[in-house]
Amino acid sequence: MRQSQLFGRTLRDNPADAQIPSHQLLARAGFIRQLGAGLFTLMPLGSRSSLKIEQIIREEMNAVGGQEMDMPLVQPAELWQESGRYEALAGRELLAFKDHNGRENVLAMTHEEAVTTHARTEISSYRQLPLTAYQIKLKFRDELRPRAGLIRVREFKMKDAYSFHADEAGLDETYERMYDAYARIFERCGVPAVSVESDPGMIGGTAAHEFMLVTPSGEDRLALCKGCDYTANAEIAVFEKGKRSFGDPLPMEEVSTPNCETIAEVADFLSVPTAQTIKAVLYMSEDGLVFAGIRGDLEVNETKLANAVGKALRPAEDSEIRAAGIVPGYASPIGAEPSLIVGDDSLLDQTNGVAGANRKGFHFKNVNMPRDFAWDICADIALAQDGSPCASCGGALEAANGIEVGNIFKLGVKYSEAMGATFLDENGRQKPIVMGCYGIGVGRLLASAVEANYDADGILFPVSVAPFQVHIVPVGRGKAVQEAADALYEKWTDEGFEPLYDDRNESPGVKFKDSDLIGLPARVTVSERTLAQDAYETKLRRATDREIVPIEEFNLQALLDEARRLEAE
Repeated sequence: MRQSQLFGRTLRDNPADAQIPSHQLLARAGFIRQLGAGLFTLMPLGSRSSLKIEQIIREEMNAVGGQEMDMPLVQPAELWQESGRYEALAGRELLAFKDHNGRENVLAMTHEEAVTTHARTEISSYRQLPLTAYQIKLKFRDELRPRAGLIRVREFKMKDAYSFHADEAGLDETYERMYDAYARIFERCGVPAVSVESDPGMIGGTAAHEFMLVTPSGEDRLALCKGCDYTANAEIAVFEKGKRSFGDPLPMEEVSTPNCETIAEVADFLSVPTAQTIKAVLYMSEDGLVFAGIRGDLEVNETKLANAVGKALRPAEDSEIRAAGIVPGYASPIGAEPSLIVGDDSLLDQTNGVAGANRKGFHFKNVNMPRDFAWDICADIALAQDGSPCASCGGALEAANGIEVGNIFKLGVKYSEAMGATFLDENGRQKPIVMGCYGIGVGRLLASAVEANYDADGILFPVSVAPFQVHIVPVGRGKAVQEAADALYEKWTDEGFEPLYDDRNESPGVKFKDSDLIGLPARVTVSERTLAQDAYETKLRRATDREIVPIEEFNLQALLDEARRLEAE
């Protein structure tokens, strides 16, 4: 590609809304252009890198037995109604619409419903199992707050794979193969991803892992233990809470606590540790008010709580809290009438706790369960934080941010039971197909490759996903320089290499600055000075020094191999 003909130009300044490095650099280097909120065009440079990522994914999916297919973006809404997800998602992230015949449709943000529909018509016997199908497909998610360039967008391309099995053991085997394939994909793309246990979320299922690039730019919160390699999304991370017993149970009594509405104020006023208090957090579900109680030195994890309740939650408003007989700031499970009371398991060992009295300016001392109150649900609903003790080894958990680059789910029979996808086993009995699903966002992976590989001057593309392999930069306007650069471009193109030839009428400073910004693995400079020495000047993007290499000794493949070696260091 001659750079003078390249569709897309470099920018000197960051876009005003670009807050993270990948958004800034991909925009400045001419890889992406924003068309609307959460809508990005991949310019030719971005498209070339995206296609290389797709090919890496395709190779690894094929290697584990995946069969590529292509399902429609537009799907009948009735399929999502069958699975039970339509009511929860339509009008939110799922964009629903009617066609000119009045039929309800959706723009798919994932394809579990579609692939399960095909499975129930194509699979009838255990002899057809296991099998895995995948696609690399455009999807649409109506994000309320798209952000961070390609990290959180509305329209995106995703690799989604689906596996079908006769039993859980077969799912486990494929799940492990997919786990290993994902590790290879991210390594080949230059993204040092770590796997973390995660919440299945709206996809559903029995287990899930996310693959994360740990970076300050990430929007997900992770809990990592370096002592035993425990890793989890903070949404589901477990930790050692310790036992907090404060003596033998004493009679409950009401005490005055004027102007004490926070845990810290109550604990200070009564001269007790915060761990002896009971913190109340109030939410609303579709069924009514949910009272969440937890030890005062801990915080409620809303995802864990929602999973325990089995319903979507939102923070309750004061009027909703008071309607249940609860006084904000002095909330208590004693004498209240919420729809559901959920207690964290940290309270099981607590004695003589301090809780609100549902009366302004008063609390109860010496609250003990189950004598004084009882939970409808007792579960782990606590949020792991930086420094929380690891439940596995006791070491301190480290909080970190991460970008999710892929996820894998054990769906089990969630979709097959709901949609009637069954098979006959070896005994002639009809059973629901056991399923798994596995996703990678292509654009997000491109952005993550940049987040993991950049410096102050621009992108440091891995050879595997760079849009071009080598940047030819002629310096000087003499005829000999132009002819030598032209010949080099034609030679390498004919040999099957991928050169980007900067034939623009720009100064050397502009060319070198743009070359660093775009970040191809290698640069070869042709100038009157180098030609006088029968040599080229080479510069690897990850190296500090330039080298003068005699033309007769020059080997482009060896230069790219050296670039790969530097990547691995």
